[in-house]
Amino acid sequence: MADGLAQIDWSAPWLAPYVQPGQAIAEQVLAGRSCAEALNAAWAPQPTPVRFVPQGEMPPGMAYESYIFNSNQCPTREGLHDFFNGLAWLAFPQTKRRLNHLHVAQIAQTGIQPVRGPARDGLTLFDENAAFFHGPDALWNALVTKDWRRLFVDLREQWAQVQLVLFGHALLEKLVHPRKPITAHVYPAQAATHSIADLDAWMAADLSAERLAAKPFAHLPVLGVPGWWPGNADPAFYADASVFRAPRPAPMASTV
Repeated sequence: MADGLAQIDWSAPWLAPYVQPGQAIAEQVLAGRSCAEALNAAWAPQPTPVRFVPQGEMPPGMAYESYIFNSNQCPTREGLHDFFNGLAWLAFPQTKRRLNHLHVAQIAQTGIQPVRGPARDGLTLFDENAAFFHGPDALWNALVTKDWRRLFVDLREQWAQVQLVLFGHALLEKLVHPRKPITAHVYPAQAATHSIADLDAWMAADLSAERLAAKPFAHLPVLGVPGWWPGNADPAFYADASVFRAPRPAPMASTV
């Protein structure tokens, strides 16, 4: 855990929403405090939707999401994955609570299955790997259609109008060691302002199991975002077809 936390570059632009209180929490863990204790201390000035507890406090055989729902306690392991999950709870408590409620509702309908159904699969994908996009329609349309040159070169100046917030804790964990292929599942947001609190409230109100079951995501190689990686100042950065992949051709209509 300590080695991983020490490798976090808090100046990375995608961590801007989490620097406060994330850096202070990391320093507490590096000083010997448990991850759960340090996260709970960060909640101290405000009401808390969950309390973080060591993973071992969850009863054997109980579903993770059900335990959170029933106890208002979030099992937390020592490691980057659960550290970033905790930071997501701190920054987006309404969204995380909404995801938990949607998971539990799905479990009540279908039980715990060996393979998740479309709704729980979409919920998990969102929780682990989502990013939120609020910006010009022209950029969103180029992202959806994978028109990479238009998105990153022709319309590059419009990125100054974009709010892009990485939410998924697995996504944040992967970016501790940035690699060009790391891709976010981007969800369009329409919050009234760019404040994290407004974004959190809007997202919690917008999410539904039905919508997430349809996988309403666009795919964004994160290091392609203008200003987020030095190499992408050169348009040739986006010529790597193994990362910036062409859209799949539309299926041919049957002639039968």
